[in-house]
Amino acid sequence: MKKTIAAVLLLCLALSLAACGESDTAREEAAPVSIVTTVFPAYDFARQIAGERAEVSLLVPPGAESHSFEPTARDMIRVQECTLFFCNGGESEAWVDDLLAEQPVEALRMLDCVEALEEEEKEGMQELHEEHEHEEEEEGPEYDEHVWTSPVNAVLICEALCERLCALDPEGESLYRANLERYCGQLRLLDEAFRRTVDGAKYHTVVFADRFPVRYFVEEYGLEYFAAFPGCADDTEPAARTVAFLIDRVRAEGLPAVFYIEFSNEKMADVVSEDTGCRKLLFHSCHNVSAADLENGVTYLQLMWGNVNALKEALS
Repeated sequence: MKKTIAAVLLLCLALSLAACGESDTAREEAAPVSIVTTVFPAYDFARQIAGERAEVSLLVPPGAESHSFEPTARDMIRVQECTLFFCNGGESEAWVDDLLAEQPVEALRMLDCVEALEEEEKEGMQELHEEHEHEEEEEGPEYDEHVWTSPVNAVLICEALCERLCALDPEGESLYRANLERYCGQLRLLDEAFRRTVDGAKYHTVVFADRFPVRYFVEEYGLEYFAAFPGCADDTEPAARTVAFLIDRVRAEGLPAVFYIEFSNEKMADVVSEDTGCRKLLFHSCHNVSAADLENGVTYLQLMWGNVNALKEALS
């Protein structure tokens, strides 16, 4: 991978030199700060805190699978030339470490802004059912990367982002801090809504007939959960016993709904729903959005308020 990164960086240098003929007028009109982000939550947090002082761009295309994303030569140029590279960190962005080792840039990882939780394999998950003939050596803990799914974590991430921007662009400090205060106030209202929903709920268990990228969320609000796959699972084709386990949990708990996540084929949720008579609901992890949503300016807050409504329906 490092040889590949090095080769691409050489190409990036050539492309950068070719781009040096851009007009001085274009440079003068550019925003004071440029922020390149990898995933949608980082992109939206940067928009909210930096406001018009920054040009914010998103590397992972709308609707794409970020776990298998690989940057192009032009992506690397954007990272090299930005004021701040705002990424997620973790196994799904292993290419980031190689890139920064070859070409250091100012970077902020969301995973470093909070207390990270190790990826969890819970009873009933597909990976617990599989038998491994050859056990691999332990390479160290693998952390759940979906830190933004807790609004409390979102506040911590935005605070860290604000501090970094103030250090990089002191002239914009008053704007950054004003935006932080406004946005964190909105995040705290969201947090309060989730707490009221859980506190007044009939049920305190959720079932995801899908991947489970919201562990930080359930840990924050004290919810029990069952799911088909861990959050970063590559395989999402369920074994029959995985589906049967989830059906049994819905029946045993008497749950009124089962969740699926964005960009799911929803087949497993359909089976559980049809077999138990429960409703099928979307819980948006905010990991990525569709091209239409991105073009229409959808925000993390909008998606998470949709989750408030879905949770109310699933727990009552």
